[in-house]
Amino acid sequence: MLPAASRSDFNPLVRKLESILSLTDDERQALLDLPMQMALIKEGQDIVREGDRPSRSFAVLSGFTCTYKMTGDGRRQIVKFCIAGDTPDIQSLHLTVLDFSITTLTPCSIGFITHEALWNLCMRHPRLTAAFWRETLVEGAIFREWVLNVGRREAYPRMAHLLCEMLVRLRVVGLADDRGCGLPITQVEFADALGVSTVHVNRVLQEMRADGLIELKGDRLNIPDWERLRQAGDFDPLYLHLRNEQAVA
Repeated sequence: MLPAASRSDFNPLVRKLESILSLTDDERQALLDLPMQMALIKEGQDIVREGDRPSRSFAVLSGFTCTYKMTGDGRRQIVKFCIAGDTPDIQSLHLTVLDFSITTLTPCSIGFITHEALWNLCMRHPRLTAAFWRETLVEGAIFREWVLNVGRREAYPRMAHLLCEMLVRLRVVGLADDRGCGLPITQVEFADALGVSTVHVNRVLQEMRADGLIELKGDRLNIPDWERLRQAGDFDPLYLHLRNEQAVA
């Protein structure tokens, strides 16, 4: 068996929290020891729904999910793409009723953690409480940036900004290399996140390809010129509040 320090290097929850707050060996071990009920969930399945009153939260261990809201007439707005290491419904520790839904975009490995276990963890390790709190604060910062992106940027920089964010966030948890990543997000899902039509998403992606900003091969996104993409998307990673600045270099 790998030593705890090595196992933590491969644990997405540990890697995610360490990207925003330095953890001790004891804190890493406490996260590794969390009792999780593992589940494999197919693509297109809701994990939690608006109105639920959950007694547990979950960590995404592999795959992609999204947090979304629905209008009264059935239109979806995606408000965040969630990746390995994210705990998208950690708010349910304090908020009795969920005001959002989370669904899988790909097949996912999920680790469910009872609220009782999370409370015990937080009581024993106050700095982990701070880490989860900091994570929710960063999520709020991401929401604010998405409001600005959807509300004030045109479709082309809107898409460029989102692609920059996803590459940086995936790099932090070891799921992207210097200039590319796997990104199994469909044009319909991009449209629901960016507030434009699927046709408009297709047109923007074609323009970005023609301009040499991106290369898309199946689910693989390559970025030939990171600085040009950053400039096109007006992307400043400040709002991600990362410890390691090399993740955005």
